[in-house]
Amino acid sequence: MVTRPHLLVVATGMRLFREYILRSIAPSYRMHMFLHSEPTWEKEYLDGWTVLESTLDADAMVAAANELNDRQTIDGVLCWDEARILASAHIAEALGLPGGDVEMINRCRDKHLTRTALDGYGVPQPKSILVETVDQALAVADELGYPVILKPRALAASLGVVKVHSPEELRGNWEFAHDTTVPEAPEYDVKVLVEEFADGYEISIDSAIFQGQVTPFCLARKVIGYPPYAEEIGHFVDAADPLLADEQLLQVLVDAHKAVAFTDGITHTEIMMTTDGPKVIEINARLGGDHIPYLGLRATGVDPGLAAAAVSCGRPPDLTPDRTLVGGVRFFYVDENDTVLDSIGFDPVEGADQLVPLMEAGQTTSPPPAGTLWGRIAFATAVADTVDDCRARLDAAAKALHWTGHPK
Repeated sequence: MVTRPHLLVVATGMRLFREYILRSIAPSYRMHMFLHSEPTWEKEYLDGWTVLESTLDADAMVAAANELNDRQTIDGVLCWDEARILASAHIAEALGLPGGDVEMINRCRDKHLTRTALDGYGVPQPKSILVETVDQALAVADELGYPVILKPRALAASLGVVKVHSPEELRGNWEFAHDTTVPEAPEYDVKVLVEEFADGYEISIDSAIFQGQVTPFCLARKVIGYPPYAEEIGHFVDAADPLLADEQLLQVLVDAHKAVAFTDGITHTEIMMTTDGPKVIEINARLGGDHIPYLGLRATGVDPGLAAAAVSCGRPPDLTPDRTLVGGVRFFYVDENDTVLDSIGFDPVEGADQLVPLMEAGQTTSPPPAGTLWGRIAFATAVADTVDDCRARLDAAAKALHWTGHPK
């Protein structure tokens, strides 16, 4: 009898965005989960769980993992939560498991360390300078030339990122970049990067890395809105995207992983496609968010959860596609700051994949920049044969969304 590998999963994230991963993994792996409260919907997928006071405390989680490992050997550690990937690496390190290189994960978690590593390896990227004050930022911007990007050192999902065209705009947006934070994000004394503006269109690539071999399995094209902010309002994953055969792009991807010495795990790499070629924006040591891996699953048949579980347990992932479709997601927002929702819902849409309200009547929300990703009131996903057909289905979903609200 072959025993399923025993996988320790740290936290889950929102059910709407992550349940499909647990559903995929559960038949092939025995999952034990570390959480900070009793599991609810997760229980049907779990072999066991441990409730901890915090899933950010690396020492406490290492102690709990050692106790669990003494009872039942842990074969791999998996985390897709940005705030917890570093603590999870401490567990893998303590147990001698793949991905147990804390410095490797931190080179992705800390965007300044990423830039330093990429620069040392000669990987193409925008010029980037870490600054402490607005005066330093102004001096760097003068040196780089406007427009420039202000970017927090250790956030994700384009939070706090803003494009500025002049000293006046830089001063006006300094606090947005410097002070934007999220619960459980790491704190640094020097928080902001001033970066050269890379003109082009942005993509992301989710890859499985097994013993140093980098294999991309999901390429998404971002849809950015609310300029000068970089709110990600949608994504498209095309299984037949010609960029998947772009040798220059794939070489940059491989070189970027060599630069940060990434050997085992899953990454979500963001790249700007410019007239000068691809330039790396950042490397995240986790699966992509915003339903991107789900779109890849629907478009290609490659299961991101199973891929992540495999490399976490030191096993080669199965990344063989079995279909050629296009998946898309679009996020929706209110029009004005401090809008109190009175009602929200979708009419039926033929051919829609998911139509999901994210908020309820009575909640208050705002569009970007005040709202950022937490300002989203709903999302829709669609799957089709072509990008145009997929976009048309998302357009239909947008027309089917009905909400009413009033000022707070």
